[in-house]
This record gives sequence, structure tokens and C-alpha cells, in this order.
Amino acid sequence: MGSSAKKKREKKQDFQKTKLKVGKTKAKAANFTDTSFKAKSIVLNQQSLTAAAPSIDQQFTHQLSLCSSKTDSQRRDAINYLTNTVAERPNNLPLPVATILPKIQPLILDASNSVRAALTKLLRALPPAHIATHVDHILLYVRAGMTHLAAEIRTSSLDVLEWLLQTAGQELVSCAGGWLKTLQCFLTLLGWQSSKQEQAAGNWSSERAVSFGKPGSAASKLLIKQLNVLTMFLRAGFTDATSAEDAGPANASCFPLCSTEHQVLYARSNPFRGLNLFGAPKDAENAMYDDAEARKRSFDDVAVRAVARGIQAAKQEGGEIGRAASGLEKALVDGMGEFHRDVE
Repeated sequence: MGSSAKKKREKKQDFQKTKLKVGKTKAKAANFTDTSFKAKSIVLNQQSLTAAAPSIDQQFTHQLSLCSSKTDSQRRDAINYLTNTVAERPNNLPLPVATILPKIQPLILDASNSVRAALTKLLRALPPAHIATHVDHILLYVRAGMTHLAAEIRTSSLDVLEWLLQTAGQELVSCAGGWLKTLQCFLTLLGWQSSKQEQAAGNWSSERAVSFGKPGSAASKLLIKQLNVLTMFLRAGFTDATSAEDAGPANASCFPLCSTEHQVLYARSNPFRGLNLFGAPKDAENAMYDDAEARKRSFDDVAVRAVARGIQAAKQEGGEIGRAASGLEKALVDGMGEFHRDVE
């Protein structure tokens, strides 16, 4: 009974005529908004309702605070803004370098490649004259980046170290821990055992073979960069702030006084900091080596044999690695002079 009634209704629907609407459509309301469009983003031309726009100094301070943002793109855009502002006003910065560096130097260990690349551009845009007094703090993050697990962070940290050597090389190798501690960091990266590590190992051979990698690979490029930056580091350490060529005309101009630069006080602040009169006692790695003679003696005691063996192993690879090792060998021979006996 139920099925026959259902069939009758379905049959009746086949013969029903649909009614067509004729006439004008209903007018739209006055406050009607068309929402049929699609957009990925909405850009507002005016985001501030205040009549006076913020000054450049205020914008610079705001962008500097965004360097610690959780978003990678926001950190990158903030650093790019700081770079453009510093490039436009190198002699009249909105904030002193002593305020800028503590905010941006933790980004040396940032996980984003674009953020670290932008940071390197910002550091190179800063006035070089204001970097010397902050080298020891930057070097802490650089050494942490050089020993990082990620190869990209190790590479970008070497870029920052290269910039430091070009900007304030003498301050880097003469600050507390700047010479031996950084040198031990290089030896650890390259797998070259120092004399202390050899004594700790005893008669057992604990020297780790360096992974050179295939020519053109990421490991090979990283090794070449490490050798080149180590060459720059050794050249800066084996050279005094005032060379003999610069001291010659000065001595001739003040005749009959000779070698007056060795009797006067340092021009920089805290000239007796190397004596560490009021600080805690420091070990050899954290000590300060103000002159090239002291750095050469410490290098001869700690790392000269390990570096000489590592150079010979790298030269056997040939190619770009061999050329980088040859440049390192030349810097070692030229700098050490009578101290060096193993490479010659």
C-alpha cells in the first residue's frame, strides 16, 4: 500500500510544470557588502590614527625590539630595516652601537639562514671604530656558533669571525680568551690534536681523521673556509698593533728619543688589564696576550705541532683544500720565524 502511493507521487511530479519568476530582482540593501572576492592578504595604507608619525629614532628602537620576535620573517625584516637605516646614517646612528650589539649578537645562532645572512650585512654596515670595545662579547657567540651542530650556523659564524678580523683583528687576538681559546676551537673543528690533548691521551693515538669530503661538497667548502679564516686569525695574532715600518718614521721624527712607544701608556682604556690585578685568576686559555711575542710563545707551546701535521695532511688532498693549506703554511712560517721548527 505504501509503495503504490509513493509511485503515484513520483509519477505526478513528472507532469508538474515549474513556475518561472518574471520581473525585476529585489533591490539590495543600502549597507550591502560584496564578499564574493578572494584575497590572500589585506594591506592597509594607513595603520596609525595619530596625526604625528613616529620619528626615525622611535622606529629604529621599535625595529630593534623586533629582533627577538618569534617569527623568522619578522626578525629578517627588522634587521633589513636596521641595515638600511645604518647605511643611510653611518655617522649619526639613532642608537649607540653599545645598545644595538647586545640585541643582535644572539642572532648569530639563529636557526633561519635568511636571518643570519641579514645579520652579517648589518654587522658590516656598523661603524668599524665602535666595534673594538665589544669584540670579547661578540666572540662568545662566534665560538658557540663555530661548534654548533648545524653546518650552516658554523659557516655563518665563520663569516662573522672574518668580519671581526677585518674590523678589529688586534683587539680580537689580545682580548681575554681571544687567542688560545679561539685557537683551541679551530683545532677541535679541524680534528687536530693540541699538545695538551696529546698528553691526556698518553701513548694512544687519539687524533681524529679530518673528513675532507668530495671536491665541491658542503663539507669540502666548509673546510676550505675554516682554513682560510684560520690563516687570517694567525696573521693577526703574529702581528703587533704597531709594526716596525710604522714605528720607524715616528722614531726618526722625535730624535734623539728612541722607542718611545714602548715607554708610554696605552692609548686605550684600562692599560693594565693584562696584569689582572683585581680580577679572579685566569688559566692560560682565558688569559690576555697583548703582544705578538707572547702569542707566538703560547702558540709554540700549545698548537704548533698539531697545526703542522694538519697542514701536511691537507696539502696532500690538492685542489682548493691544498691551496688553502699552503696559504696557512705560509702564514705559519712567516709569522713564527725562529719559533717554528716543524714545517720548515
